[in-house]
Amino acid sequence: MTEDSNQNEERNAFVVLVVFLAPILAVAIVGGYGFAVWMSQLILGPPGGH
Repeated sequence: MTEDSNQNEERNAFVVLVVFLAPILAVAIVGGYGFAVWMSQLILGPPGGH
C-alpha cells in the first residue's frame, strides 16, 4: 500500500511540474531575455545604428 501511494505522489508531483512549472519557467526565461535585449537597446542604442 505504501508503494502505491508513493507512486501516486510521484505522479502528482510530475504532473504539477510539467503542467505548471515548465510553462512558467519558459515564459520567465523568454521574458527575461527579451527584457535584457530591451534594456541593452536603451543603453547601447538600436541595432545597426552607428
